[in-house]
Amino acid sequence: MSKQIFLYILFGVLTTAVSAAVYFAASWGANFSAWLASVVSWFFAVAFAFVTNKFFVFASKTTGSKALRETLLFFLLRTVSLVINVGIMLVFVDIMDLHEPAFFALAQITVLVFNYAASKFLVFK
Repeated sequence: MSKQIFLYILFGVLTTAVSAAVYFAASWGANFSAWLASVVSWFFAVAFAFVTNKFFVFASKTTGSKALRETLLFFLLRTVSLVINVGIMLVFVDIMDLHEPAFFALAQITVLVFNYAASKFLVFK
């Protein structure tokens, strides 16, 4: 396993922990719907993920307009992953009323794979 993949997995787990803590606080603690809790947790997770991906996983040293491009593309692609996450939660939890923790986990795994590919091949290439 490469150092980059190891770091991505490590920070991915930490990002997922941030997302889960915020999600369950919003969903179970504040009684938000599953899709709304997903949106709230996304904001916290993306901010954490950007910093860790840029500086530790992909060691990007871009500045100026290239750094701005990286930032905007990162957030745009994370918005796509938000739609994937919210779609899974909306369909399987809010509409079909299936097991929330299981579908939260499925959504997180799906998003993790999408985000790595997007970051490696599009953002921090």
